Amino acid sequence: ASANMAAAMTSRKHKQFCLEPMGDKPVHDLPGIGRALGGRLQGSGISRARDIEGHFLVFNQNQEKFGNWLRDTCGANAKQQRDCYNGLRERTKNNL
Repeated sequence: ASANMAAAMTSRKHKQFCLEPMGDKPVHDLPGIGRALGGRLQGSGISRARDIEGHFLVFNQNQEKFGNWLRDTCGANAKQQRDCYNGLRERTKNNL
């Protein structure tokens, strides 16, 4: 997919997430993470988006490792893993 196509596919949630300060955002503010996955993450002690960002950085921004962790932690499917990864990747590229 071209860069233009990828940009067109980003959701409003993705754009908001990348533009706003991380602060104390809840996990379900992450692209790809809705109420159900957010609830599972909170059940395992992960309640803030920055906690997920921490794992993203610990995995050295490796999409496969991060996706596997997200799947194992909350049952995220491939699209949810990808949406979350892409949101965090763009955010860290622009903010770190």
